[in-house]
Amino acid sequence: MNRFGKKKENSFLKNIIMSIAAFSVALLLLLSGLSRVSQTTSAEETRSLETAVNHGIMHCYAVEGRYPESLAYLEDHYGITYNKDKYYIDYRPVAANIMPDVTIIPLEDTK
Repeated sequence: MNRFGKKKENSFLKNIIMSIAAFSVALLLLLSGLSRVSQTTSAEETRSLETAVNHGIMHCYAVEGRYPESLAYLEDHYGITYNKDKYYIDYRPVAANIMPDVTIIPLEDTK
C-alpha cells in the first residue's frame, strides 16, 4: 500500500509545479503582448499628431493664403491640441509662402 501513496504524492507535487510553470509562461506572454501594444499605440499617436499639425498648416494656407507664423497660432485658430508633457513640437516658420519646418519629438517618460 505504501507504493501507491508515494506515487500519489509525487504526482501531486508534479501537478503543482506544472501549473505554476504554465501560469508563469502565460503571464510572461501577456506582459510581452501588452508592452508591444503600448509601443504600437505610442507610435500611432505620434503619427496622428504629425498628421493633425500638417493638416492644420495646410488648412491655414488654403484659407488665409499664408502659412501660420507660430504653433500658438495653429492652436488658437485651428484647434490643434496635444499633450505638452508628452511631446515637444519644434515649429520653425521660414516665410509666409514657404511651408514651415515641423519636428515632433516624443519626450521620454521621466517617472
